[in-house]
Amino acid sequence: MTRKPTTRHQWVLGARPRTLPAAIVPVAVGAAVASFSGVEIGASAFALRTFLALIVSLALQIGVNYANDYSDGIRGTDTERVGPIRLVGQGLAAAADVKRAAFIAFGVAVVSGLLLVLLTQAWWLLIVGALAVAAAWFYTGGPRPYGYAGLGELFVFVFFGLVAVVGTTFVLTEQILLIAILFAIPVGTLACALLIINNLRDIPGDTIAGKQTLAVRMGEANTRDFYGFCLFLPFAITALVGLGGIGFIDDFPPVSLIALAALPAAFIPWQLVKRGANGTELIPVLAWTGRIQLLYGSLVTLGIALSG
Repeated sequence: MTRKPTTRHQWVLGARPRTLPAAIVPVAVGAAVASFSGVEIGASAFALRTFLALIVSLALQIGVNYANDYSDGIRGTDTERVGPIRLVGQGLAAAADVKRAAFIAFGVAVVSGLLLVLLTQAWWLLIVGALAVAAAWFYTGGPRPYGYAGLGELFVFVFFGLVAVVGTTFVLTEQILLIAILFAIPVGTLACALLIINNLRDIPGDTIAGKQTLAVRMGEANTRDFYGFCLFLPFAITALVGLGGIGFIDDFPPVSLIALAALPAAFIPWQLVKRGANGTELIPVLAWTGRIQLLYGSLVTLGIALSG
């Protein structure tokens, strides 16, 4: 039977748009920190570098989503889905086409990253970029994918938290700032929450397929608790750093405390998870987690800007 051509809508869904806040938020926060801390480049250069950093982040996120779709699909671990569509696993697109889409996205990230390297003359960023692309591919790709060994959350925290926020601040200020690291931790933790809820939903299928994600290793009950930890920790850090940071960090942006206004929204997905939502019931939780990350990031960005 001939497979129907993949529609544009299916390609968009395959890119998993609900995960894109994980790429947008760290760049926004990093740019806000840079602006608050002071930059020597002009407004047009600031805008260009921020735009390129955003393209790098978005392209890596889309690339890892397509790469995950491809690698899981050819391994047969995406045959039975309870979440968003999987192009290869559900036979909606040829594996080669999805792999090509992943590498096109990685190519966009590489080109944008090279432009940032040329603008900053910070050649060591080439190593960071190479590691980011490698981490994106080997999450589920290659002979020993680290996502199958329970290390996915760690890499997400590093690359969509620390590297993305601190890296964005660096390409704008050419400095590695303590304040950027402090704001990167909550951002990375919320990115982890997105992956945790994804893996919680997929525990039954991943167990059968032998995919030893952190959720499979921890078990359902512990994974639910870990999700709550990652969901609420950013607000605790924001409060502690905000209340104490004014005293021990020079020029701390106090208005960033308005990010705590996003806290009530966090109880919406947490109540669903705490009550034992499973399968398709966790899809709204994923959506809410993305909204919370976007809301938190927007408020932090606004608060830092207003402090400046």
